[in-house]
Amino acid sequence: MGWHKNIYSAIYPVLVGFNSVPKVAVVPILILWFGLGEVPAIITAFLISFFPIVVNVATGLATTNPELEDVLRALGASKLDIMRKVGIPGALPYFFGSLKVAITLAFVGAVVSETVGANKGIGKLMLDAQAAFQVQIVFAGLLVLAFLGIVLYAITALVEKRFTGWAFRGQNR
Repeated sequence: MGWHKNIYSAIYPVLVGFNSVPKVAVVPILILWFGLGEVPAIITAFLISFFPIVVNVATGLATTNPELEDVLRALGASKLDIMRKVGIPGALPYFFGSLKVAITLAFVGAVVSETVGANKGIGKLMLDAQAAFQVQIVFAGLLVLAFLGIVLYAITALVEKRFTGWAFRGQNR
């Protein structure tokens, strides 16, 4: 599976450079391109979540068991077969671990985008409430975001258990 390592090493510096750009600085550009509303918030959430997922999945692919690859290769498996039978299943725990982190980052990205330029959303509501000194509404928005983050984290953990239960045998999950 050395081919994916070459691609990863070529793309990784670009990803690091892109991830180094503060997403708050990108939001106004997204608003110029896509206008006020949900689209810049969705794109910001995606941009903020993308890097941790890619890095962890690449790590999962890079840490596959070479002996399993050798056995499959000796049995005549193609690179695609090896990826399907060893690479992807081995990377799934990394994917779900990063997805659980990315969920909270996505909320941060969406709220930041909504506070910079949106006409609705929790971020906009909290910004308007802050301007009107309605602290209770700001705290309510924070609690809603925390609750949504917990719910999505729990859902992701359930899906993770369903697809990667084999990786957690012997643990109380």
